[in-house]
Amino acid sequence: MNPLPFVAAIIRKDWWATVAFILFIALAAALGVAMTAQEKALRSGSARAADHFDLVVSAPGSQTDVLFKTVFLRPGTVELLAPEVTAEILADNRAVFAAPLGFGDSHDGDAIAGTTRDLVTAISGGALAEGRMFESYEEAVVGAHSPLAIGAAFHAEHGHGEEKGAEGEHGTILKVVGRMAATGSPWDRAIVVPIEQMWLVHNLPTGHNPLGGKILGPPFDAGFLPGVPAVIVKPKTLSDAYRLRGAYRSERSTAFFPAEVLLELYGLMGDIRQLMSLMALGTQALVIGVIVAGVIALLRVHRKQFATLRALGAPRGYILASIWLYVAIIVGTGSVSGLALGWVMAKAVSSLVATSTGIALSPVIGWSEVALVAGLVVVGCLLALVPAIRFYREPIINGLR
Repeated sequence: MNPLPFVAAIIRKDWWATVAFILFIALAAALGVAMTAQEKALRSGSARAADHFDLVVSAPGSQTDVLFKTVFLRPGTVELLAPEVTAEILADNRAVFAAPLGFGDSHDGDAIAGTTRDLVTAISGGALAEGRMFESYEEAVVGAHSPLAIGAAFHAEHGHGEEKGAEGEHGTILKVVGRMAATGSPWDRAIVVPIEQMWLVHNLPTGHNPLGGKILGPPFDAGFLPGVPAVIVKPKTLSDAYRLRGAYRSERSTAFFPAEVLLELYGLMGDIRQLMSLMALGTQALVIGVIVAGVIALLRVHRKQFATLRALGAPRGYILASIWLYVAIIVGTGSVSGLALGWVMAKAVSSLVATSTGIALSPVIGWSEVALVAGLVVVGCLLALVPAIRFYREPIINGLR
């Protein structure tokens, strides 16, 4: 006997309860899917953001703080690299270029970074998307998503984020002359000025002998270099990269590959993800258990129908198959719907994260999410045997009573 017509009749009669059960399972599945998809998107997005930063050299201290400050442009304070160490790095012939970084200002909430044209070109993928590179102290290049148009003039403001004080604006008028290509990183909203301009407005030496005028970019004069938060180094070869890292890991400085720090963070995120996955799995199992209990209560309304079918000659297996199929349809439909809903939730969270951090995130549904949903379906189908066996074993006389 085909149980489908009987299951369809139950769904039509109690459609509201069936839909509610499906929605509960979909939400439980979506939370797990969204969590795993978002964690993978955060990993890949942060790795892409650090791609253009080969080696970071900074003062001894927290590498994570330096990474967040330089690569992700997060507000915060870090120790300054001593001028003599900065001069040594900038003159090292094992690097294609070494670019000092300076921070401390902003405009309408967007960070202003001071550096050299070499680093701007590297971050932009080798060439600007629009306009030209800055050629004087008062010119700036903006990120791909900056609201400032080419030709726009603006004042830099003291501080950035929580560091922002009440000092107001700097007097120098800066002009936008170029725009970088999109990077999928916080640098897409950044405003980049010559490092000399950053030093000048903060009353520091500009890295060049003032008698020579307003010189822009390397080579720098070691006698006129201030301390900097970090220097970004692009080594000539892979072996040079490791030699440079070893050379500048000392009492005066620290050097690291951004990927090293990210791997440590990923390890921490992985531990948290495992814990959250276990919690999500437990929540999903609990939801399915509650729904199975609800299905048992709902099907008690149909006890007389089951008993009547049995009295008319329907085998016990038909009743068991009908009830199991009904619960399996609820679990399967809810789980598959949760897969789609989880992707939508992950996209929404990614959009919020991108807005607040500037890191472009692209969540995708992979095998881990499919496996999560498949596991939920298997657990649900196993638990579906509980109400099926419950009514399978019930005597006919009890149902007709």
